[in-house]
Amino acid sequence: MKAPALSGYTEYGRSSLGHLSLRKPSPALFVCRFIIGAIAIYVALSCAPRICAQEAPDAPNAKQEAPKPAVSRPNDHPFWDGTNAWLFAGVGASRTLDYFSTLNMRRRGRQEIFLNNDVVDNHAAFATIEAAATGVSIGASYLFHRTGHHKLERWTSIVHISAATTGAVRNYCLKTAHAAPSPTP
Repeated sequence: MKAPALSGYTEYGRSSLGHLSLRKPSPALFVCRFIIGAIAIYVALSCAPRICAQEAPDAPNAKQEAPKPAVSRPNDHPFWDGTNAWLFAGVGASRTLDYFSTLNMRRRGRQEIFLNNDVVDNHAAFATIEAAATGVSIGASYLFHRTGHHKLERWTSIVHISAATTGAVRNYCLKTAHAAPSPTP
């Protein structure tokens, strides 16, 4: 007999008695899939003009224009300038603060909201996730830089610093979860 389908749950496995075990997908899995999908779409769309540009022209033009001198906009700057270096250092510092505040919160008996508790309790995996988040932030800033969106390039880091620091402060402000006293007979 097949178990009825439950909305939002996926099959996790079967117990030794044949009962169906269900689990709700974590929000982190949704976020990871969304980010991977967005990156895949961006790569596919950014490669399309290059693919078309590699085709040979049908006939050479008799009249060719002289190349125009590159006009630099006043907003152009190197990607690793002083401002970005400080912003990226801030992103790394805020993610480090988030790492330690989350571990502190877990030691005090609180539950992690965004990630699975098993991931957070595995310190190496959790540190890798925090480092990857820093890398994604720098990568997003680089994409904005390459496409000429220099204000968004800076604001990506500013918003990331603000969100990670706010989450870390919230973790430290949570009260310690005390275990309920067990009734003694």
